[in-house]
Amino acid sequence: MAALRKYYYLMMARIIDRGDELELSLTKREKFASLHGNLIANKSDLISRKVVENPWRSQLLKGVRSPGTGIPFYLLLGTMRYRGGKDFAIIYGNKPVEVFEFKSGPYKRWIISKEK
Repeated sequence: MAALRKYYYLMMARIIDRGDELELSLTKREKFASLHGNLIANKSDLISRKVVENPWRSQLLKGVRSPGTGIPFYLLLGTMRYRGGKDFAIIYGNKPVEVFEFKSGPYKRWIISKEK
């Protein structure tokens, strides 16, 4: 079981630095479940980058998931829409998340689970 869990963590979204751009590279399963492809943002639009330990209890998430896949307090893959903008979230369980906040672009924030 531990080996399977280790393999599962290797199959997570990752951030790739491409010089002037940041790319959020999704696995095939994440693309299917979130109904979205890889995301690209200009590095000059990045306002802040921080880590939040418990995304479910920190008032971090707002709005309605549409489109995507979600199981409350367990899994969230997709777009969170709210008045004034939208966020893209890939959250697994109670793992800490990294939050990338942007001043412009299609998404105000990327909220991505990271390994503990």
